[in-house]
Amino acid sequence: MGSLAAADEPLPPLRYPPARRDGDIVDDYHGVLVPDPYRWMEELESEEVKEYVGAQAAVADAVLATCDHRGRLRGQLTALLDHPRYRAPFKRAGTYFYFHNPGLLPHSALYVQHGLGGEPSVLLDPGELSDDATVSLSMIGVSDDGEHLAYGTSASGSDWVTISVMRVRDRHRLPDALSWVKFSRIAWTSDGKGFFYSRFPAPKDDDGAPESGIRTDVNLNHEVYYHFLGTEQSDDVMCWRDPEHPKYIYTPEVTEDGKYVLLSVSESSEPVNKLYYCDLSALSHGLSGTKGTHEMLPFVKLVDEFEACYGVVANDGTRFTVLTNKDAPRYKLSRVDVDDPQSWTDVLPEDDKAVLEYACAVHGDKLLVNYLSDVKYVLQMRSLAAGELLHGIPIDIGSVNGITGRRCDSEVFVEFSSFLTPGIVYRCDLSSGVPEMSIYREITVPGFDRTDFEAKQVFYPSKDGTKIPMFVVSRKNIDLDGSHPALLFGYGGFGMSMTPQFSAARVVLMRNLGFVTCVANIRGGGEYGEEWHKAGSLANKQNCFDDFIAAGEFLVSAGYTSPSRLCIEGGSNGGLLVAACINQRPGLFGCALAHVGVMDMLRFHKFTIGRAWACDFGCSEEEEEFRWLIKYSPLHNVRRPWEKGAGGDQHRRQQYPPTMLLTADHDDRVVPSHTLKFLATMQHVLCTSVEQSPQTNPIVARIDRKSGHGCGRSTQKIIDEAADRYAFAAKTMGVSWID
Repeated sequence: MGSLAAADEPLPPLRYPPARRDGDIVDDYHGVLVPDPYRWMEELESEEVKEYVGAQAAVADAVLATCDHRGRLRGQLTALLDHPRYRAPFKRAGTYFYFHNPGLLPHSALYVQHGLGGEPSVLLDPGELSDDATVSLSMIGVSDDGEHLAYGTSASGSDWVTISVMRVRDRHRLPDALSWVKFSRIAWTSDGKGFFYSRFPAPKDDDGAPESGIRTDVNLNHEVYYHFLGTEQSDDVMCWRDPEHPKYIYTPEVTEDGKYVLLSVSESSEPVNKLYYCDLSALSHGLSGTKGTHEMLPFVKLVDEFEACYGVVANDGTRFTVLTNKDAPRYKLSRVDVDDPQSWTDVLPEDDKAVLEYACAVHGDKLLVNYLSDVKYVLQMRSLAAGELLHGIPIDIGSVNGITGRRCDSEVFVEFSSFLTPGIVYRCDLSSGVPEMSIYREITVPGFDRTDFEAKQVFYPSKDGTKIPMFVVSRKNIDLDGSHPALLFGYGGFGMSMTPQFSAARVVLMRNLGFVTCVANIRGGGEYGEEWHKAGSLANKQNCFDDFIAAGEFLVSAGYTSPSRLCIEGGSNGGLLVAACINQRPGLFGCALAHVGVMDMLRFHKFTIGRAWACDFGCSEEEEEFRWLIKYSPLHNVRRPWEKGAGGDQHRRQQYPPTMLLTADHDDRVVPSHTLKFLATMQHVLCTSVEQSPQTNPIVARIDRKSGHGCGRSTQKIIDEAADRYAFAAKTMGVSWID
């Protein structure tokens, strides 16, 4: 074992760049005056913002240059990621399609293989779509006959997508190009002549393609179109729009029998939607008869209220089987005959404890269902007709990340991983009636020995006594003497469940820096269904922060770590989580890494798709909701811990922990101004406005270029960012390298 003494040397004193404060901007929220001195940072294309970003990047670079483990981390991460990775294949007309990365390619490529024993070949490599690997594949759709691939690409991690089409047999690229696509799906009709997709109207200054990631205007008036292969986008058939409800988002889907096109209609990120359908077989001249008529498709509104979530699993003629949380916060399967829309009956009632996460109709009359029970997956084969259990399918403790199968096939592929299992793709043969699971592909990581580590689940009490589950992963047989560095990760929002996943970065932290790595399943997530989600949203949002703080306190009291060695991390809603927690309990943490966080809780709804998050957060335009938001909004709650009245925590250190805020110049989901304004506020309140400030811990921002909210990043960008943020954590917490 070797160690580097340099990790304990202090960082050089930092000079933060000045940020202009505009005292004239004060908003009146229901009689409360709230200044917003950095409003100018919302103009992301202005020269002033670009100069500020450049100056902050120089500060971060100077800090990172002193982080001794940065090169070693990059080397170890590169070595550990250099292994073949596979996703589960899906099948169209006897041909298999799957994603595969042989090692360090910038992006996984889409492969095609004729028959299970066929020779695979590359169909589409996103790495060839740009010189710098900043164009990524964001969606695909293969026609039922396996003849054509429609694929959506996005530049620099933007949510804006351009759809192109390729002929599978000879890789010939058709001239089709569909712009201004966002929050869409590619839904082919069974005749293979074209597909449904969703888009926004082109802006008035349209130059033919989205200026990726630079637009921050609110996205309104989503529309559904049908595109015929080989035609111009201007000839696409307008299938649905609703100008009276400009905030609605539409997701089209075609049933496996090809008879219906379904529309899931949502207005926010809440798990509720309306459900419309159109009988394609009843169109007198088919879809081609609608060309040039300017008439929308005759959709029938099966569910026309935002009361619950409805996802169609299968249909037998007019009888639809639906996964829903209607009167069932842990979800159930129901059935309705669309000819008798009041005829809803339960097929698989809600479980007493487990959450029904997913159901897939396979091999004619069977259902593969996936339950989440205490954040552990349970896989079952059930009958589609009556929902009764046919077979339990044994899997290890871990996550089912994908199930691919159709009713026309006698096989299903199941994708599995866990903290200590890099990945297994199982093939489930259903032809004999008894499901036979076999390993189709197993991902192995050279240099990783799972027997060196252990993963366990603990339950700890939150502030209000609620028991919260948390996974703790570490080297085996560590002494609980409080000496270990720890990384605590959380999210806690939008009903998203944080289940066990393999992470090469986590392995490097445990192996080479001695970290204990932890994932807290705090309220706001979906781990126990909709009630768990609602217990951490809207007026209950503070529960998320209390749960996360309690996780940190548990790790300290149980002897895993100490406050000066406890690093917290989260992204997006998890970035908000980290920022709120360092505001509320700065003395509990030794480092904070907040990625692409929602930091301005009073104005998030004014940019791109931010309005859709009001279901979880509330909106400052409503007085009661403003009162919730102003209490925890990170931007509005930065206080000097060393001043009296900064908080009731007598254990507070006299400063904030070392903090790295991470964002990207093309993030059009959570726009970068959230991070820039929070950064400027922290540096001003804690540092530049105070003579000889006690705040000597660094507050820096890592601002990635030609990158977005996190999707579509190249392998190299992933390695570089992980090396930077964890080198910063190791440096600031004085963690030594272990060879």
